[in-house]
Amino acid sequence: MSELRITAVEPFILHVPVTGNEIADSTHRISHWGVVGCRIDTAEGISGYGFTGTHAHLSSDQLITACISRCYTPLLLGQSAHDHARLWQTLARSPALQWVGRAGITTLAHAAVDVALWDIVAKAAQQPLWQRLGGAVRESVRAYNTDIGWLSLSDDQLLRGAKQAVDQGFTGIKIKVGSAVERDVARVRAVRQAIGDRVTLAVDGNGKWDLPSCLRFARATADYDPLWFEEPLWYDDVQAHAALAASGLVPVALGEQLYTTDAFAEFMRQQAIHWVQPDVTRMAGITEVLRVCDMAGGWRLPVAPHAGDMSQVHLHLSWAHPACQVLEYIPWIAHCFTDPAHVKDGHFVKPMLPGCGTTPTEQAWGQYRQALS
Repeated sequence: MSELRITAVEPFILHVPVTGNEIADSTHRISHWGVVGCRIDTAEGISGYGFTGTHAHLSSDQLITACISRCYTPLLLGQSAHDHARLWQTLARSPALQWVGRAGITTLAHAAVDVALWDIVAKAAQQPLWQRLGGAVRESVRAYNTDIGWLSLSDDQLLRGAKQAVDQGFTGIKIKVGSAVERDVARVRAVRQAIGDRVTLAVDGNGKWDLPSCLRFARATADYDPLWFEEPLWYDDVQAHAALAASGLVPVALGEQLYTTDAFAEFMRQQAIHWVQPDVTRMAGITEVLRVCDMAGGWRLPVAPHAGDMSQVHLHLSWAHPACQVLEYIPWIAHCFTDPAHVKDGHFVKPMLPGCGTTPTEQAWGQYRQALS
């Protein structure tokens, strides 16, 4: 077995346009998605790529790449990528970094490094990541379409997109809420009538509302059978989520804004979550998300990894981990990779190339790359 000694770490920033000119949810409006990460080279000539996801603000993206180059690279050079579990611990428990981090910039940077290391190991084994993780545990991965559900869309655009998604074979869609409760109830009603009863319909508030607003919305939409209410409340408010979950009005989903295994553990202990939604690009990579998936399985809770094709890696996790049940479809950046996530007849196609699917194409590298400083 080759040593896979790390010889170089090169941070990068890509800014990729979203669907149309821009999109909006209840808290943000963006025109580009940030793919911020690093390439790790080895003495054997195998390179791995990993990244986090941002709202493409160059100044804050540069903080992530600076953390990779100044803080993590010295800890990685000369080490073996085979030791990715030990390296994860080294980066996560570095005394200097633990003092200033544990979540946020240091975690996003760690995510990029961890994914790149897994990418190297899977490529060296000539296996796609899902195979490296133990093999496929299911025959298919069902996709649900979020890209038709933005709050910035008019009611007509929303209904047209929902019907089109169903015609394309999607058996699940998700729409954004978090504007006025009355407006969002009407949109949920109209979409349910448009898509029928056999298509799952989830809603996502992006942390905008307070508990009374969530309860009012949940009561008004219960008859439309929402699959879940995602991020209904401020991301860290465990007790309010527990109260909403205890109401029995709607299943609660969350996780894209949680950075640690401990955060997920507290939501589970307080019975404040029904659908678990970790994000490899926001937590400290594959290594930590696997722990969350295992923990969710122990609580008999389903996992729906956040933004499947926007991380690429979640597609592999969904094939390999038994707790994963469904995967989100937002196709903004899929075209940027040599093994892009792809949906056919409402299901993701199994990736077959070695690695994590995170290797950018030369065209994306040239077209979307931004300055580091």
